Amino acid sequence: VQLQASGGGLVQAGGSLRLSCAASGRTFSSYAMAWFRQAPGKEREFVAAISWSGGRTYYADSVKGRFTISRDNAKNTVSLQMNMLKPEDTAVYYCAADNVRVGDVEYDYWGQGTLVTVSS
Repeated sequence: VQLQASGGGLVQAGGSLRLSCAASGRTFSSYAMAWFRQAPGKEREFVAAISWSGGRTYYADSVKGRFTISRDNAKNTVSLQMNMLKPEDTAVYYCAADNVRVGDVEYDYWGQGTLVTVSS
């Protein structure tokens, strides 16, 4: 599966952004999907994940209550709605896919990143 992330940009603290990840192929529903992020000088960290059907979601504690992951299997897309953004949310965000694992785990497929910058 090939992944293409989009939707990053510059936003003020307290604002919102919606990231999208488009997947190629006809077996999108067989992949669990996730978002990770990497801030400058820091290691990549898990943000959110969603199961194959969308019935289960997982979030990092730092984004619970602010971010929402969702998927549309008919459109082969996964989204990350980010509300109440904070400067510490500034990072390159990556979408990832795996057909075995879900949650804060290793993923086999990765898209290119999209930069989110939150100004204070």
